[in-house]
Amino acid sequence: MEQKSLTLRECLIGDRTFYRHVAVVVLPIIVQNTLSNVVSLLDNVMVGQVGTLPMSGVSIVNQLIFVFNLCIFGASSGAGIFTAQFHGREDAEGVRHTFRFKFLICAALSLGAGVRFFLCGDSLIGLYLTVEGDAADAASVRIYGREYLTVMLWGLLPFAICNAYAGTLKESGETFVPMAAGVAAVAVNLVLNYVFIFGHFGAPAMGVRGAALATVISRYVELLLVAGWTHRNGGKHPFIRGAYASMAIPRPLLKNIIVTGMPLLANELLWSLGVVTMNQCYSTCGLDVVPAMNISSTLGNLAGVVYQSLGVSVGILMGQMLGARHSEEKVRDTNRKLIAFSVTSGLCFGLLMALGSGLFPAIYNTTEAVRHLAQNLILISAMVMPFQSFANATYFTLRSGGKTFITFLFDSVFMWVCSVTLAFSLSRFTSLPILPLFALCQLPEALKCVLGFAMLKKGSWIQTLGD
Repeated sequence: MEQKSLTLRECLIGDRTFYRHVAVVVLPIIVQNTLSNVVSLLDNVMVGQVGTLPMSGVSIVNQLIFVFNLCIFGASSGAGIFTAQFHGREDAEGVRHTFRFKFLICAALSLGAGVRFFLCGDSLIGLYLTVEGDAADAASVRIYGREYLTVMLWGLLPFAICNAYAGTLKESGETFVPMAAGVAAVAVNLVLNYVFIFGHFGAPAMGVRGAALATVISRYVELLLVAGWTHRNGGKHPFIRGAYASMAIPRPLLKNIIVTGMPLLANELLWSLGVVTMNQCYSTCGLDVVPAMNISSTLGNLAGVVYQSLGVSVGILMGQMLGARHSEEKVRDTNRKLIAFSVTSGLCFGLLMALGSGLFPAIYNTTEAVRHLAQNLILISAMVMPFQSFANATYFTLRSGGKTFITFLFDSVFMWVCSVTLAFSLSRFTSLPILPLFALCQLPEALKCVLGFAMLKKGSWIQTLGD
């Protein structure tokens, strides 16, 4: 029987039913991620009111915390692939085992990271202060960073455990509760920022320590809300019943999770280290680069929240469809439309980001030189956003079918072979200023999109796990 050829619109644009189905999953994730980025924005602005040097110290530490956050995400993502597929086939016992794995690995990583940051935090901060300049300013940045990190260490464990709970709920189709808990945490963070940073309602003005303390408290609030709701609703989510009766995980499943998940953990670790390394390369161009990059990345994260959330949703929806054994044709069709949606969002929000490039840096209490540099960095980032949206959706698509080694090559190996190598070479062996250096280091994103398209078309990611 001859298949009907589809128009470009039919291939890439879904009907109302399609977008309603997608919205159920993606909208709560978008709201939660938007709120998280708004908090980061307001944190930056509030700390930035204290001065450029405190903002620089907080920015450096947040890059270190960023590595930890992505390691937690990567460590639980391997099990999360199985969670989505187990949920798709209504296997509560399978979901329970994956939750146990997430809990154990997240707790272990948070304790290990805490020890590492405690012992080596000062030297890690110093990696970003190698540029020639005012020694007094560099010393002040180091002090602010150390103060902020010391308090933030107490927030690592609740963040990790909350990720295990929230990730399992999302992969089981419950996206509203993590969103609601995130909203509450945001509100707590903002109020306490106002109280602790500037010293209101009888509290002392604590500056960067206050910002860190507000974040830590908000993370405990979020954990209590998510975990409390999950345990109270065991009928709706039976995986939590008996979850702690034993921490045993069937050996075959444990082996499969480790084999599938280790490339994801390695990927997130190496990719985040790649980002941090590139930022360190950029920092050699001058002390103003650190706050300018912080301003640019804050807006970039806020503008990119839709395509980033759609990427997560791609992984969840594809995993559920594969677990429920939908036809290859239907899986491919849904994936094409989700990726098209993601790229469109990247285009739209990249444009908005460009339009706001001159306005956003003006809200910071910093120098005119930092504002001007941040504006130009924002413009470059805006132009790259459509490419990043395609690559992000491709990554989660490949991951949904368990092709974690391929995603490792696609993401981390590509990052270190192409992007990091380029940034290191240009920063060490040329005298390029920061703007052309930063622009040239974005070029590999186009090549990554070409590779991603080829892998999507091949279709080897369409497979069911955990049989």
